[in-house]
Amino acid sequence: MTPSDTSPGTPEGPDDARDPADPSGHARAFGTPGGPGRWADLERPPLSAAALRRALVRPGGLWSELDVVAETGSTNTDLAVRARAGAPEGAVLVAERQTAGRGRLGRTWSAPARSGLFFSVLLRPGEGGARVPSERWGWLPLLVGVASAGALARTAGVDTALKWPNDVLVTVDGEERKFGGILAERVDGAVVVGVGLNVSLRADELPVPTAGSLALAGSPATDRDPLLRAVLRSIEEWYGEWRRFDGDPEPCGLHAAYAAGCATLGRRVRAELPGGEERVGEAVAVDGDGRLVLATEGGVQEPVGAGDIVHLRPAS
Repeated sequence: MTPSDTSPGTPEGPDDARDPADPSGHARAFGTPGGPGRWADLERPPLSAAALRRALVRPGGLWSELDVVAETGSTNTDLAVRARAGAPEGAVLVAERQTAGRGRLGRTWSAPARSGLFFSVLLRPGEGGARVPSERWGWLPLLVGVASAGALARTAGVDTALKWPNDVLVTVDGEERKFGGILAERVDGAVVVGVGLNVSLRADELPVPTAGSLALAGSPATDRDPLLRAVLRSIEEWYGEWRRFDGDPEPCGLHAAYAAGCATLGRRVRAELPGGEERVGEAVAVDGDGRLVLATEGGVQEPVGAGDIVHLRPAS
């Protein structure tokens, strides 16, 4: 997804002092000269929960509450607890640092404090006036991917792409690199969607050589506040359209937008399936259920609903 896309689209400890100006009451460290604190890395200023609430939480909007914590294990885990306790749709939890961030298949997601955007959102698509059938909820991680990739392309000024099913890519030194991931989990009739996006991560901070960040992709915009606002607004817009059409990805434009931004399509890939099986073929489509369709060497078109995808050659 390019910057001109107009479609609606992880070393520091917890803070230890209260900010009297922050009504959320979250801990904040003011630090001491020469010591660690909230502003220890001047290139990575902290997010303001109060400012984000003023910008995003409004009557009639999707986002109902927003909290920023200095550190937690996993925002998905924390928000799932809130969901079970009856938290409203549109609750957002942002962490400056995650110590046990999770990706798909139990993988970890880690990065230095304030080097990226690490947050989860609570959605209740089966409730309210426009109820989405549960069989269509599998589109939610793809929806969040489309919304995030489009918003970051426009706001950060770099090309972005999607790798099925849940990765967000940028180009660094001529190579595709993963800089974002999405994890959706069903919780008691709701869905918690977690997003991790590397923003200012430097080369010496990469968890693996194949990772990337907006900064490494040449983005001039690494201020996380406007980036987070843009992503959340884009998710709100896409989610509203998707719900308006009862979760049907065709009339709301989600299916077409995902296919247009998916770097997996048109490539020869290896699908590593649950249970250890593999399939090799060309990724030819994303079907109406959000599954990746492979044209195998035996001439059979086979949908893949879950698994790891390895790109074997560049897109044609």
